[in-house]
Amino acid sequence: MIKIATFNVNSVKARLPRLLEWLKFSNPDIVCLQELKCEEGAFPFEALLDAGYNSAVYGQKTYNGVAILSKYKIEDVVKGLPDLEANSGIDGGEDLQARYIEAVISFKSGALRVASVYVPNGGGDLAEGEKLEDSKKFIYKIKFLNRLRNHISNISNYDEMQIFGGDYNVACETIDIFDPQKFAGQILFHPQERQKFRELLNIGLIDSYRAKYSHNQAFSWWDYRGNSYTQNKGARIDYLLISPNCADKIIDCDIEDKNVRDQEKASDHCPVCLMIS
Repeated sequence: MIKIATFNVNSVKARLPRLLEWLKFSNPDIVCLQELKCEEGAFPFEALLDAGYNSAVYGQKTYNGVAILSKYKIEDVVKGLPDLEANSGIDGGEDLQARYIEAVISFKSGALRVASVYVPNGGGDLAEGEKLEDSKKFIYKIKFLNRLRNHISNISNYDEMQIFGGDYNVACETIDIFDPQKFAGQILFHPQERQKFRELLNIGLIDSYRAKYSHNQAFSWWDYRGNSYTQNKGARIDYLLISPNCADKIIDCDIEDKNVRDQEKASDHCPVCLMIS
């Protein structure tokens, strides 16, 4: 069995003690991390190596940043999405935000292509009279999801298992957010971003948690404000999307909020885990 997890740590330096505790407790084989908020030179490679994990990192000062941790060797690392769309950055030009890293990980019974994905939130202050869908940040989010879809579509015919884990900043269905009426048309639950997320599923990817638990309502993110976690006012925006050849290998999926999200100085996300044979 191989256990794969995705976890938005919301600053790997600030949450390192919590991250190390969770790694020891949960014992995943492969982890996709998001929102590192540090450059590669400041990443805690040694602490994670002492915990048993190799690391591949695509970092950025203060913001964003993604990584893949693995008990196995990490090979063929790709940092950033191919820039196939002109003016893909938030202000036009090249996209310099560290939001995607991909690698191949081999183990005794096979190999996986694993990616850690941090989709832009797309929200923020709007200018007077500006609609969300016309804002630069939201347009950048839609462009990023388009580029992600195109890249996954281009590599979907590779003869390998593929897993794209990350914070997608989209609650796809009404069951995936605590108050769909309140969030209708807002960030995380806007019709355009939900449609773009469904396009990832339409090219053949499978939402592993929903494949295992079709009717469970479970969340992976809770706002720090308003006692959201204690009142379970959250959203499921963290996913492990898998290629079809992984589907019949699913043993179980889990959203590990207990002893993670309720800890002191916790991330506002909790890990999502997948076990495959």
